[in-house]
Amino acid sequence: MADKISYIARKFIEENVPFVIAKVIDTKGSAPRKRDAVLLMNFEEKTWGTVGGGLLEAETERHCREQLKTKEKLRTYEFVLDEAASGEGALAMGCGGDATVQIEYIDPQNPGDFVEDFKTTTPAYIFGGGHVALALDPVLRHIDFETTIIDDRADYANAERFPESRTIVCEDFDHCFDEIEPDEDGFLIIVTRGHRGDLKVLRQALRKPHAYLGMIGSRHKNSILFEELRKEGFTQEELDRVYTPIGLSIKSETPEEISVSIAAEMILVRAERNQAAAAERHTEGLRAIHE
Repeated sequence: MADKISYIARKFIEENVPFVIAKVIDTKGSAPRKRDAVLLMNFEEKTWGTVGGGLLEAETERHCREQLKTKEKLRTYEFVLDEAASGEGALAMGCGGDATVQIEYIDPQNPGDFVEDFKTTTPAYIFGGGHVALALDPVLRHIDFETTIIDDRADYANAERFPESRTIVCEDFDHCFDEIEPDEDGFLIIVTRGHRGDLKVLRQALRKPHAYLGMIGSRHKNSILFEELRKEGFTQEELDRVYTPIGLSIKSETPEEISVSIAAEMILVRAERNQAAAAERHTEGLRAIHE
């Protein structure tokens, strides 16, 4: 859940305001948003976030309004996003996919397990399932990151190799974002097996929202990739935001040492973002007092 929506939900609970959370829990085909997209609606029917727009958004909002009235705790809806579909859950959308949306009513007096969402782990997307990813995955989970592994090889992108990862995607790197949708809180780690894979992922990642984007490789190799991206129209400002060579400089050599350096850099970036967000909330609170 994005930091902004988590903050709003926490504020409503503290102020004893009921609300509903709609969350995309599964998709198939060309759904407008991927899994974990979230929409929050309060009792005034004001919304934050999105589950995809269009008819899917409108129908989800309708169910949210109903659930605010009935106070039903939890309900799941199956939507078929196809202009030719008919029957319950059919929406005349050109996507051609399916989406499953779960709506939860939150009673601020008894929020139950929902409060645990405020302790959610930070999403981390590791592109590449090789030695560095194998060493990095358990380290990140111990420091409250939730990992998704993406690799184009079934021998590397599987639950046996990464049994504790939240999601595993086996997909060509040309389409590595088809099954995932990082938001502004996501940490993107590019550690594929070669520079061509790195380039394919980076080209797409630069256009995606993220909190952190890091790529493995030497300065020389990455300068070549950056030059290619500049020719494609990417700006120097965009490229300067990439953490590369990835990780803090601790003279790491082995995959295990590299994983520690990457994790340390991610901890630093996350802490700095949290401090900035806290300062912003403090400023907003002072502004509200004086208005």
